This record gives sequence, structure tokens and C-alpha cells, in this order.
Amino acid sequence: MENIKNIAMRIRYDGTNYHGWQSQSNGVTVQSTIEKALSELTGSDVKVTGCSRTDAGVHALDYIFNFKSETKIPVEKLPYALNYRLEDDITALEAWVAADDFNSRFSVNGKRYIYNIWNSALKNPFLNRYSWHFPYKLDFKKIKAAAVFFEGKHDFAGFMAAGGQQKTTVRTISVCGAEQSGEFPELLTITVEADAFLYNMVRIIVGTLADVGTGRIEVSDIPEIICSKDRRQGGITAPPQGLFLKKVYL
Repeated sequence: MENIKNIAMRIRYDGTNYHGWQSQSNGVTVQSTIEKALSELTGSDVKVTGCSRTDAGVHALDYIFNFKSETKIPVEKLPYALNYRLEDDITALEAWVAADDFNSRFSVNGKRYIYNIWNSALKNPFLNRYSWHFPYKLDFKKIKAAAVFFEGKHDFAGFMAAGGQQKTTVRTISVCGAEQSGEFPELLTITVEADAFLYNMVRIIVGTLADVGTGRIEVSDIPEIICSKDRRQGGITAPPQGLFLKKVYL
């Protein structure tokens, strides 16, 4: 037992071809792909614990998982060895020996997500997999003004999709903002950083902000929508391909 190490690893991935992070019986997932590669690499069955259950089509620029292993491969070499067994849409970045009680799901202190919207009548072939193509005119100033209302500690029950199983729906959003690309004004990026997130929370916030941008929802309505805790008061759930897990805070 003394040779068993708790190894943490940081990766990034394009979620287009995967049915999300979490292993499931009806599709290829990032977790199952990682576990298969690590099991082959170490010669023993590996089960990993991830920091987030990203949905099908969602991407990660920064993702952390951990696993227990007796492997004799130097930990700093593991990312390179693992990358040889992975497709180009998943890349291991670094690995380290974590404390015995480290758990990627419960040891994370916060996460930052970004969401890209391509706001043009014409599609962008280079962003189809990485943004929400929204062909109707959006008022960026209204979106920027509305985003601020999401900051702070609130009960976000109205921003959780059906199927969410979290025990509490209170979350603290430290950053919620919108930026417009200087080079491509059609590209809008929504940033949301919080201590934790509910099921589809960011995508529902983005869908609600899009409704503000079209005028269906007024900027001044946002506090009331949050307080209502009623999913029906908010906007649609934005599609997955525009969402990126950008940073995980330990």
C-alpha cells in the first residue's frame, strides 16, 4: 500500500466528439477514454475522479482529475506517455503527486467558464464547433449591464436544468461579464466564475442574457428572475459547443 500514489493530472480537451466527461454505457466519454489509456499505460485498472461533469459537446481548457496508482513511471513523464495513447482532441498537460485526501471533485475552490457567441447572420466555419451561432442582432450594452446582476451570493434554483441533484442551489458568482472582440465585433464572450455551479447553470445564464440582448427580457428584470427561483422565467439553455471550462482553482 505504501507505493500507491494519489496522482493529479491537468488536461484540456475538445468535447465535440464525446458524450461529456462522465462515463456512461451509451457513448464514448472523456473519462472512459482517459481511464482506458491510463489502464493500458500502467498495466492495472484505473478509475479517475474528475473536477466537473461537463456535458456532451462542452470543451475544457483546464480540467483536473486524480487517480490512485502504483505505477513506477515518473509522475512528471506521465502526461507525455499518456498523450501517445490519446487522440488529438485530448491533451495531458501536467501531473503531480497530490495529498492522500485530495479529491478533484471536492477539493476545487472555484471554476471559471467562458461562453462564445458568434452574433452574425453568416456562420463562421472556424467557430462552428466552439461558439453559438446567433443570427439575430444582440444589444451588447444591455447584455453587459445585465450580466452584473448575476454577481454575488444568490439562490440560483431558477438557473438549474431538470435533472440537477445538488443538495443546495445557493452559489456565489464572483465574476459575470461580457466582452466583445476588438478584432471580430461579432464575437461575444461571456465569463462566469463561481465557487460552484448547478447543472447547466452557465448555459441558462447565457440563454437569459441572449434574451436580454434581443429585448425579450429587460435588464431590470434580472434580479426578479433570480429571486423567483423559477426556471420558466429565464431564457433558453444555450447550446453546449460555445462553453469552455477555462480555469479550475485549487
